[in-house]
Amino acid sequence: MLLRFASLLCAAVMVVLLTGCARGLYRPADVVIPDAHGGGSALAASPDSAMLVSGGWTGNIRLWNLPDGTARYRWQAHRGEVSGLFFLDEKRVLSGGYDGRLVLWSLRGQKLRSADSDSPITAMAVDIASALIVTGHNDGSVRLWSLFELSPLARAGAHDGAVRALTIASGGYLLASSATDGQVKLWRPEGETLPKAGSDARTLVFSPDGRFLYGAGWFDLFRWELETGALTTIDTDHQGIINSILFAPDGGYLASISRQTDSSVLFLDPDSGQTLKRFQPHALCGVVVVITPDGKTLATTSDDGSIMIWALERDPGNP
Repeated sequence: MLLRFASLLCAAVMVVLLTGCARGLYRPADVVIPDAHGGGSALAASPDSAMLVSGGWTGNIRLWNLPDGTARYRWQAHRGEVSGLFFLDEKRVLSGGYDGRLVLWSLRGQKLRSADSDSPITAMAVDIASALIVTGHNDGSVRLWSLFELSPLARAGAHDGAVRALTIASGGYLLASSATDGQVKLWRPEGETLPKAGSDARTLVFSPDGRFLYGAGWFDLFRWELETGALTTIDTDHQGIINSILFAPDGGYLASISRQTDSSVLFLDPDSGQTLKRFQPHALCGVVVVITPDGKTLATTSDDGSIMIWALERDPGNP
């Protein structure tokens, strides 16, 4: 019911969305896959940048070729929303679901291993270098798992509300979480709660240079300096909640997508928040933005259930 309400809210404010788009030309998607899911909830690109995996509200997972978006395989993975996806390699995909399950799959949908938790998974992050999975849950807990065995390693009662976002640094030495309680926490030996931003951080990512933690919420980027904890709020052209941000592989820009009164897809300057490039918005609330590891392909999904794909190397104006 809540998901349907969010979709109706987005549809009701499409005039605002279209007005915002008029402020700058956007690049149309090279591929639009309509009705990939009842509603899109998760995306991930393979390490070789040749495949995309997507998940939706009804728990199904689909595999696609890149950059042309041709369909490969589809299977039912979870009872409820797929809340996280990650390619371990070119042969295996990890998923987390609102049913509380972590599952390792072959690319044809064969279940290789699984683990159950006692609370819905609302966020997931993976670090190959440290062989760690970190999951956030509806009960506010943050949990660590071994990547290949899917065995539980640690659990912390981190937040007073459902976890919204997680990120983990390469090597597993640092992770961060945010939740509906408005808190953003750094997880290292001494622990640290960062200054509250103006709205809940819906997404988190460490900067490639290791100096900052970036988040985003209504309209703005949030940047915490890891050494001091100082918070800087950075204005953007988004007219709604920024739901997903991701650094380009070379660190030169942030890809972003927003929702509620806006479904813009933008490339942003990480320092100023200035829009570097605009892409075709979705018809309904944006959910996830992904860039392939080679930096050549951009993909997004939204509440409208579609997937959009752009071949970035075709555009000489790409930042």
